[in-house]
Amino acid sequence: MRFNHFLSSYFPDTRYGGARLFADMLEQARVADRLGYDAVSIPEHHLINILLTPAPLQMAVRVAAETEQVDIVTAVAVLPLHDMRVFAGEVAQADILCDGRMILGVGRGAFRYEMGRMEVPLEESREKFDESLQVLIKLLTEEEVAWQGKYYQFAPLTVMPRPQSQPMPQIMIAALNPDAIYHSARRGFHIQTTPLAGGHSHLLDQVAAFHRGRDELGSAGEHLRLSLLRVVFTARDEQDAKHKVSLANDYFRRFDNVFTGPGIVSHGAIAPLERDQSIDDLARNIVVCPSAEMIDRLSSYAESGIDELILNVNIGASQDEAIDAMHRFAEKVSPHVGTADLRVA
Repeated sequence: MRFNHFLSSYFPDTRYGGARLFADMLEQARVADRLGYDAVSIPEHHLINILLTPAPLQMAVRVAAETEQVDIVTAVAVLPLHDMRVFAGEVAQADILCDGRMILGVGRGAFRYEMGRMEVPLEESREKFDESLQVLIKLLTEEEVAWQGKYYQFAPLTVMPRPQSQPMPQIMIAALNPDAIYHSARRGFHIQTTPLAGGHSHLLDQVAAFHRGRDELGSAGEHLRLSLLRVVFTARDEQDAKHKVSLANDYFRRFDNVFTGPGIVSHGAIAPLERDQSIDDLARNIVVCPSAEMIDRLSSYAESGIDELILNVNIGASQDEAIDAMHRFAEKVSPHVGTADLRVA
């Protein structure tokens, strides 16, 4: 498996401030690069104190300037919130400034609260995403593009500058439903997924859907990659793991509120609501444990056919704790999982 560190920008106490938050994420990117992680991922979210990166392409360019090797993935840019004529130019510029290391992850949007406040309800976002993706690809790969659709109507134009990566940057689609995963892989896209609160059998359904779509492409699909996003925190010991699971539960109390819940937010701070999932069930669902247990759990991911693991360590622990967990993973876990060979530094 490849290993991808998620710059997930979470600050439970909004008094922490954006300057410290993004400085933390840049430090984590530098550490990931130094330790030999394959990639870092950058979310896009607005208006809330979880996964907060309003401008992922800006962040990608800054990360590129401070790293040397890692791929830089938007995970994911929310296409229905953007005008593709503007966004395509921003993608091309970011592709150039990232020296071709950027992978463009895109999705329809996930948080009901956020999408509603942006006046793109989730119920309408799938249709707008589908057309936006078609327009984006055409603008990145062709010149003098005209379009007549439901969401876009425009006369011939050419997006400038043209991308450095030809014919365009690699595209990754965020999808949860196995049917959507299959069809996206069948169209030749990398896939990012997560089972969220779903069990292992649901994860296996997602993996099988990807492989079915990739296999149907034959040799043209051999380069496609399935990335799994998970909360993964290499704890010092069992006591530390128990504490980090408690932090993760608090994280998901906020996540659920804006994902499927009522969307109770005040001054950008998400209210932590009670959850239906028990702490014990959460501990089984996420990967927060000491290194020996983590090796066993992640080995099953590699054996199931997952190509890349996107690790979210930002669950409310301090920056020092997050950095320490990254080092423990590189030293004690990655040499025993898949074919990865992270450096210890």
